[in-house]
Amino acid sequence: MSNRRVLYASAFLRALATGMIGVLLGVYLGKLQLGPTRSGLVIAAGLSGAAGAALLATLFGDRWGPKRFLIGLALLSAGGGILFSLTHDPIFMAGAAFLGMVNGMGRDRGAGLILEQAILPSTTTDEGRTRVFALYNILQDAGHALGGLMAALPSGLERLGVARDERSFQVSIAVYSGLMILTLPLYLRLSGLAPRTATPVQVSPESRAILWRISSLFAIDSLGGGFLTSALLSYFFYERFGAGQVAIGLLFFGARVANAFSHLGAAWLAKRIGLVNTMVFTHIPSSLLLLTVPFAPTFWVAAVLFLLREGLVEMDVPTRQSYVMAVVRPEERTIASGVTGLVRMGAWAAAPGIAGLLIKTVTQAAPLFIGAGLKIVYDLTLYFAFRNVKPPEERRRA
Repeated sequence: MSNRRVLYASAFLRALATGMIGVLLGVYLGKLQLGPTRSGLVIAAGLSGAAGAALLATLFGDRWGPKRFLIGLALLSAGGGILFSLTHDPIFMAGAAFLGMVNGMGRDRGAGLILEQAILPSTTTDEGRTRVFALYNILQDAGHALGGLMAALPSGLERLGVARDERSFQVSIAVYSGLMILTLPLYLRLSGLAPRTATPVQVSPESRAILWRISSLFAIDSLGGGFLTSALLSYFFYERFGAGQVAIGLLFFGARVANAFSHLGAAWLAKRIGLVNTMVFTHIPSSLLLLTVPFAPTFWVAAVLFLLREGLVEMDVPTRQSYVMAVVRPEERTIASGVTGLVRMGAWAAAPGIAGLLIKTVTQAAPLFIGAGLKIVYDLTLYFAFRNVKPPEERRRA
């Protein structure tokens, strides 16, 4: 099995597990009646573990070796999940969640993603790089969507009489751990990776300047995205239109499907108009579509506008990843992937609290207006800052 196929398979399995635990975690903690404060601490511990691992991957991934690091992540994720399912004590649950990097966001944004993105460009040519990232993201989106559906496993176990109440959730969390450990034999098949480095990689002044500018812009984009999390958008559809749980669930499943198909469209478009142009000229229309959603007269009109937006909004994801990996040196890719990923994680986490306050004091649609506005500012600034910084394949075509 080639390295690219290994990474495709591992990304799908990890997204499947992450999508599943993202839904199960909150419900399970509610079943245990830990209360909002303790439940929040457990969820925060898991996210803190994921952030800590992402930081370690950025700083030491090349020195320890990406293959060894990924194997360690697989073992810790599976082991932490098993420990999490075996205790009801909030302190031990928080410790297990931290150790296992249990991700309550429902989307894979951790250390594995950072290292895999740094490896992927070495599996293809410059011309094929964006398509490789597009397929990688399609598999992730498919995994997240199917993982969300797998969150119904406890109910299925109860109907079959296999397990009941808390036990059904513990078995389901064990399934989550099983999915994580399945990445281990895949990572063991990785070969031909860059050898471990004895000293930290020195980032060139040119790459440092690019990373500084582009990370600052990614922070703006992610801050806007933090105003537009699935939880906040679900709340908006519920409060504004009175949409039920089933309708909202189907809407977001459709959104993930639209996201997945858009990735291939992004790769096709980038070959014709360039990576930066694709990022900007698809992202701005998606933000303008989002601005129309609060003015929709009915839920179904709003749903159509939202799905159209979702068909465009993630076309910048594989193009963005491909672009960052292209404009730095190969040995700098782990650091570039890590720095940009950490900046996005931090900015994304900062916005929901502000959004909640704005919903309460201004209007239910405030997060949509602010999120879309920030993203438009990001797109315009990105275009003028990087339209002349071309990746290698575009320089050859010029």
